[in-house]
Amino acid sequence: MQNVDVLVIGGSAAGTVASVTGKSRYPDKEFLVIRKEEQAFVPCGIPYIFGSLGSSDENLAPTAVFKKAGVQLRIGETVSIDTGAKTCKTADGDDIAFEKLVLATGSVPLVPGWLKGADLGNVFTVPKDKTHLDGMLATLEDCNQIVVIGGGFIGVEVADELNKRGKNVTIVEILPHVLSLAFDNDLASRAEEVLTARGTTVRAGSGVKEVLGNGTVRGVLLNDGETLEADAVILCMGYRPKTELATEAGLELNPFGSIKVDEYMRTANPDVFAAGDCAEKRDFLTRKPSRLMLAATACAEARVAGMNLYKLSAVKTFAGTIGIFATALGDHAFGVAGLTESAAEKEGFDVVTGSFEGIDKHPGKLPETHKQFVKLIVARESGQVLGGQVAGGPSAGELTNLLGFIIQHHMPVSSILTAQIGTHPLLTAPPTAYPLTQAAQAALKQVKAAQ
Repeated sequence: MQNVDVLVIGGSAAGTVASVTGKSRYPDKEFLVIRKEEQAFVPCGIPYIFGSLGSSDENLAPTAVFKKAGVQLRIGETVSIDTGAKTCKTADGDDIAFEKLVLATGSVPLVPGWLKGADLGNVFTVPKDKTHLDGMLATLEDCNQIVVIGGGFIGVEVADELNKRGKNVTIVEILPHVLSLAFDNDLASRAEEVLTARGTTVRAGSGVKEVLGNGTVRGVLLNDGETLEADAVILCMGYRPKTELATEAGLELNPFGSIKVDEYMRTANPDVFAAGDCAEKRDFLTRKPSRLMLAATACAEARVAGMNLYKLSAVKTFAGTIGIFATALGDHAFGVAGLTESAAEKEGFDVVTGSFEGIDKHPGKLPETHKQFVKLIVARESGQVLGGQVAGGPSAGELTNLLGFIIQHHMPVSSILTAQIGTHPLLTAPPTAYPLTQAAQAALKQVKAAQ
């Protein structure tokens, strides 16, 4: 039997960060990461193997990080856990004893049980599995009519990448626009317009009734009776937590099927932690359980778990997921952090919004200058920023992260107006018309008018 101080099951984003952080915090402890995949992916890079990267080999996460940190990596499958005896068993019959355990088992694609035809040939999901995706890529080479079911981030990015390779791609999304769960309609419609202009067909507001075919897919039947021809279908309908090990070990799950944890990422067993897609999420602002699964959130949770393994810190806790997303369609980028206007109103918040559209360089005649649109969602009474959305060029990604910092630190919109910023013609919007500041000014006018 192998004995280790800390065992981490799962070696993607959460498992990697939890082990490396933990080893840094507790250098005298022995850490072992066990994962099934010999070659792990960069999770957010998966859509780009269908176009920009061209191969799954270009999206591999380096393993040198483990050796550099002094963490052992073992390729294998964990088949059972005994949290009482503090042991786990592997598929090859070995037992591993541990003092502390971190579950970072991730998630798997969701395939609704009601969707008839999901088991047909050439119907694919998008898992974090190199063997599956390599086979999928090879098959798609000979497919021209591709239907993507689901217009979330994965669906949109996969569709756009396949379109770049000359495929005829149609996205079917039951909501009014693609990305409707992440953005308000004004931003979602902008993204949809860009996607359409780039050549992808979008069928928003259309539900799928059935995937058609005899052995191999030949089409998709929509709820309105229309049939879309397809020689391949990609299901991008969300992911579910991978928690079979936790369930069999008797750990409690929340109503969404995620492992219940506290703000230190501990389960009810203080020696067992969970982080990443398999772990319970709570919204930073509403405190309600959340289904969001993001690599950045997984890494934040993993750092908290790693730091608190042997000694709790009152200041090193995970306060909830803000929900920070960004994507790019060509040189058009879109980002969102916190609550959308529609979500805030649905939750009962009394909000105002402020928006402004400017440019991301100055003067505007500089090459590769993009329009930059910023929308802020602000609590009417307190002026606290609850959310924000961005549309623009490549700089929109970092601006979205800045919105996340603002929300996490409960900044009022008035503080944005007095914040000191650095600007440069080639890198940022002009200081005289910085879109974030201008949007804050527009929102503050409404806050003050209500007081």
